[in-house]
Amino acid sequence: MQEVHFSEINDKGISLYIKREDELHPFISGNKYRKLKYNLQEAFNQNKHTLVTFGGAYSNHIAATAAAGFEHNFKTIGIIRGDELANNLQEVIKNNPTLKFASEHNMQFEFVTRSAYRNKNTSEFIAKLKEKFGDFYLVPEGGTNRLAVRGCEEILTSSDEQFDIICAAVGTGGTISGIINSLKNHQKAIGFPALKGDFLQDEIKKYVLNNDNWSLNTTYHFWGYAKISEELITFINKFKSETSIPLDPVYTGKMLFGIVDLIKNDFFKKGTKIVAIHTGGLQGIAGMNILLERKNVPQIV
Repeated sequence: MQEVHFSEINDKGISLYIKREDELHPFISGNKYRKLKYNLQEAFNQNKHTLVTFGGAYSNHIAATAAAGFEHNFKTIGIIRGDELANNLQEVIKNNPTLKFASEHNMQFEFVTRSAYRNKNTSEFIAKLKEKFGDFYLVPEGGTNRLAVRGCEEILTSSDEQFDIICAAVGTGGTISGIINSLKNHQKAIGFPALKGDFLQDEIKKYVLNNDNWSLNTTYHFWGYAKISEELITFINKFKSETSIPLDPVYTGKMLFGIVDLIKNDFFKKGTKIVAIHTGGLQGIAGMNILLERKNVPQIV
């Protein structure tokens, strides 16, 4: 846990802390550690030796699953969106930090078209994977299922009962669902989606147990998943310079940008105690900087 002293909000009478879940494990970072915990246990209980999962070429989940499989002696197979990446594969891996890391941790890749990827959850798609790879334990894209939510319910502990507001970035909804299920009566959770659209409300409601002390703030997605601006990059770099806390540009950077903006605009009453969950994802910075360099814009330091 780290208290935040940031020049843009120091005079607002709000206490802001960051729970450093990114420091749980050097490679299985933050919420991925929580999401995989009980899924790995279930795979072991089912006597499965192979994990199959899905993700994009820069996915935090792909990197974390590869590391977890390597550490716990599972074979891992990543179904990667974008069949064009299979062309000149060694060069692609060499120049993609996420795929390079996953490959070094013995993950096998299966690249599929974007249209096929959209059907990844269908019984037909899964059946074809079983024909090709044999028996396996399936971990959903982003890692979210009921076992993942169970793991994320352990993020909040008794020491966090002092806080009024719990904030988390939202991708597939598993992390915020676990947090919501762990809230005390006096607490409220605010999720900051990294994607455009309102569909996440329904996804979260699948896992939430009779708790309406939560909301999603959809203002700070910066036009969509993995899309960023120079304003966001400047914020991330300034935040790290002043607090020594690194933020990733897809999830935690947008969340903290949103929290700081809300504090600056007096959204919270004075004296409010806020904790933001740092869900990790820092491995994605290297890949994002490659894209930023190509666009000749400032990079994340």
